Amino acid sequence: MSKEDGKLVATALSAAVAGAGLAVLAMKMIESTNNNNYNNNNGGGVNSSSSNTNLLAYHIDENRPIRPAVIMNDPSDLVGEHSHHSGGGGGTEFGVGVGGGVVMRRESSEALLLPHNHEEKMRRRIATRYTIEEENNQGRDSVTVRVPATSANVGPGYDCIGIAVDLWSEVTVSRVPEGDETGFEITAEGEGAEAMPKDETNYLVVGCKAAFDTANKPLPPLKYHVISRIPYARGLGSSSAAIVAGIIAGLVLAGHRLPCWGSEALLQIAAGIEGHPDNVAPVIYGGIQLGIHNGTRWLTERVANPTGLQMIIFIPDFVGKTSDARGVLSDTVTREEAAFNIGRAAFLVHAFETNNLDNLRWGAQDKLHQPQRGSKLYKYLYPMIDAAEKAGACCAYLSGAGPTVMALTSGAAGDIFAQREKERTDVLVAKAMIQCAKDFGVKGRLLVTNIVSEGARVVKVEPPFSTGEITYRDNI
Repeated sequence: MSKEDGKLVATALSAAVAGAGLAVLAMKMIESTNNNNYNNNNGGGVNSSSSNTNLLAYHIDENRPIRPAVIMNDPSDLVGEHSHHSGGGGGTEFGVGVGGGVVMRRESSEALLLPHNHEEKMRRRIATRYTIEEENNQGRDSVTVRVPATSANVGPGYDCIGIAVDLWSEVTVSRVPEGDETGFEITAEGEGAEAMPKDETNYLVVGCKAAFDTANKPLPPLKYHVISRIPYARGLGSSSAAIVAGIIAGLVLAGHRLPCWGSEALLQIAAGIEGHPDNVAPVIYGGIQLGIHNGTRWLTERVANPTGLQMIIFIPDFVGKTSDARGVLSDTVTREEAAFNIGRAAFLVHAFETNNLDNLRWGAQDKLHQPQRGSKLYKYLYPMIDAAEKAGACCAYLSGAGPTVMALTSGAAGDIFAQREKERTDVLVAKAMIQCAKDFGVKGRLLVTNIVSEGARVVKVEPPFSTGEITYRDNI
């Protein structure tokens, strides 16, 4: 080592020793301060007025700081004046625990928030805000709502798993103008327009009335016009789309808004009408939804949607009634069937979440409803599922109550018409499903589309929500 190198090493060692000394000195000063706080407190508790003890807990025996897990929360949740107390009012309580460790305990009225408590965080934020401005509560004269089709059950997820399909209908609901002698009216064009109910039994009217009931306002005379692109009564959620469209239209016309965080009020109304969340949840929120009822209210959570998935849909020409499809199901299931579906449903969600598309085939298997419906109503079901999977589909299943069969394929990247066809399997799967339908003499059509992450939304309203200062999407 040269003389210059020796000087550099000596300088570095000196700096390291000095830094370590300063660190030790600082720690002793902190320990001394907190020991004084501890000794000055009556009964041996930590002085909760000290700013240090609000964010750090100390082990009394070793006088060394340890960070509690709650340090991940908003610091404002820990900072403040706290003291020993009992009774209401909330607050943080400090004391000496077993082994001499300091214990920090929070009253339930001020429960500490963990990172996953998003609903409670939103509730607290909302509680500090003023009510919605009066102009935002103004009723509207006309509104157009766009709603997606949905594919429910996805194999084993009976009445709890659903997917939003990139296939949309539009509904316009308007107040009847003064002097209009026609009054209430439903007009429709497109898919199933002739078969659609034109009276108050239409789910559009049912949903709209539910919205006005929620707003404590009478339902006025309204005109409804439907541009339907969702096949009617084919297992693609046409009724759920109508329910949600009616509710949203009614809320806008009534000038009423609903809470979402911690209550999901729109979901409660829609699922209350439909009876289950597997269709209405993806209509409202889009994407892949997993819904349950917790004994008090309906809950739904989004499941990951792997990129590149496509939906290959065979839609028969005949109508499938949900009542008929439910009528063939048994009122009881065996323990083996229950275990089978529990495992498959978990496997299905795990495959979506981990992007393990090979496992979708096993996850989409079912014993609760597809075998019964396949044997009694749709003889082509399982042969078409087999044909689709052999042609390269990730999985295939009966969409909703049928008669539509849905297959999921992978490999799409960007616009598929700019991509080489051999990189995907959608065309091969589509041809296999069409051939199977021909073999069984089932007439229908084949549609290729995608999972859509967006749910129902307002696309036009009079008078508009956009103002000179704030412009919303599509200038609504």
